[in-house]
Amino acid sequence: MVKLENTNELSELIIERAKVQIEVKIEETVCEAEGIMRYVLGDLRGQALEPFDAGAHIDIFLDDDLMRPYSLCGDPMDDHHYQIAVLRDEKGRGGSKTLHEEFQAGGTVTISIPRNHFQLVAGASQHLLLAGGIGVTPMIAMIYELEARGEAYEMHFCTRSPATTPFKNFLAPRIKKGHVHVHHDNGDPSQGLDIVKLLREQPSGSHLYFCGPSGFMDATKSAAAHWGDGTLHSEYFTAPLDNNNGNVDNTAFQVKIKSTSEVYDIPADKSIVCVLRDNGIIVDTQCEDGYCGTCLTRYVDGKPDHRDTVLDDDDREQFLMICCSRSKSALLVLDI
Repeated sequence: MVKLENTNELSELIIERAKVQIEVKIEETVCEAEGIMRYVLGDLRGQALEPFDAGAHIDIFLDDDLMRPYSLCGDPMDDHHYQIAVLRDEKGRGGSKTLHEEFQAGGTVTISIPRNHFQLVAGASQHLLLAGGIGVTPMIAMIYELEARGEAYEMHFCTRSPATTPFKNFLAPRIKKGHVHVHHDNGDPSQGLDIVKLLREQPSGSHLYFCGPSGFMDATKSAAAHWGDGTLHSEYFTAPLDNNNGNVDNTAFQVKIKSTSEVYDIPADKSIVCVLRDNGIIVDTQCEDGYCGTCLTRYVDGKPDHRDTVLDDDDREQFLMICCSRSKSALLVLDI
């Protein structure tokens, strides 16, 4: 998770890293499973890339208006390649379809440098990885890193069927050793992994990492609600549905700018960023889903309704992502 520790300098660093863009070559494309392609990216001159730890992601810039984050699924020890795996989503906003249709070996693409909001915890006696569908991608890098560290882990991977299960060659020897368990539900979650039973008891010193679609995430969080503080670590591979500013639960509120004392009305159907831009205030954004950290903003009064997928509870005492977050109080004062 992002740790800001009361420093403007670190929050600025997060924002600046979100803006760094590099061009890389698509070195290889691999069909991992039905509807899932893996892309191997490398430096244009064959040089080493910026290092990353397991759980990191990069942003893919498809054009001026389309950016999508994807978890790195390669070996963190490989300093010459980034790898991502992408599920084609016919009902999505177009990013995955663009990758599937336009990404070809030999082509180039603009990406961000890696950022990590989903890091492995040091000192855990056991790491339990729980993945749903394409949410397995950060877990693959975690397995590489945990094996390099010599640390104990177990992964449960929930998919629809063998045909939709990626990374089968990578997982096969680990399944044989009992480190990985794959569960197929054929489209009916009740026929798959019993998450409640799995998470009923928390082994001493164990940490849980989970990633997948929103229903899977909700079920896992509910089943692990009794686990100890600081032992749950999660990442959405798409923005949660309640991030959307058109959500029926949205209510209007006001935002005050500390430096000017100007107050702006934020209606239920508009984001803070949208209203500020309408009033001539320039705000840098990229994802506008509460994921990339570009719009990270300090607040000095009020009670935000946090809808990002990045900040932890400590961070949220000082900061919010104004692209998606709203307010539980009538007035929210921003330190800008």
